[in-house]
Amino acid sequence: MIALDHGVVAARTLADGVAWCEATLGITPGPGGEHGFMGTHNRLFSIGSARFPHAYFEIIAINPNAPVPKRTRWFDLDSPALQRAIAGEPRLIHWVARCNHIHSTVATLRAAGIEPGEVLRAERQTPRGLLRWQITVRADGRRLLNGALPTLIQWGDAHPADAMPHSGVTLERIAVRGLPAAMVVMLPSDVLPVADATAAPLGVTLATPRGPVVLRSLEVEVDHVPP
Repeated sequence: MIALDHGVVAARTLADGVAWCEATLGITPGPGGEHGFMGTHNRLFSIGSARFPHAYFEIIAINPNAPVPKRTRWFDLDSPALQRAIAGEPRLIHWVARCNHIHSTVATLRAAGIEPGEVLRAERQTPRGLLRWQITVRADGRRLLNGALPTLIQWGDAHPADAMPHSGVTLERIAVRGLPAAMVVMLPSDVLPVADATAAPLGVTLATPRGPVVLRSLEVEVDHVPP
């Protein structure tokens, strides 16, 4: 089984992401951190509830002050097509699923013909200490099924949501389109698989200070340029 860990909104810059969050959701996102091995940085805010404990949102962007990484960045962030798609405004692009046994979950997907990528170890420093996790990243950085197939993550001793105050935003619904059967059987009941071919690859409904907000991801034919 897997559980929703966090949603991913990509922005051209973190400043764009903060402005979008304030205008769209009515809140200012909390602090995040830097991912030196990927050349990215983020801002975070909680969307957790009784139905979705430890859920949060990540606003992520390429860090212009970081060295160019030696590998393709995660979440298609190096794709010119995705960069064009988020040039006007930040967009929901992906979700990350939490699991307790990431290597066995990866093996199950590979047996079903799905290649989620290598399991990488990552860490970053926080005011509460070192945050460690393992995460699947394909060599080409690609999100599968336009972001509907989640990246997998397994946290170490601490979870980032442990230190997040309530943001005023909570997740009410998440729907994903076109998942293969091997992934559908892993889904918790809170994540709704959708068969409608006209639906967005990923859609979330949030309760916010501005009222209900529905975010839908775009279908983007991504292309990749090696770093």
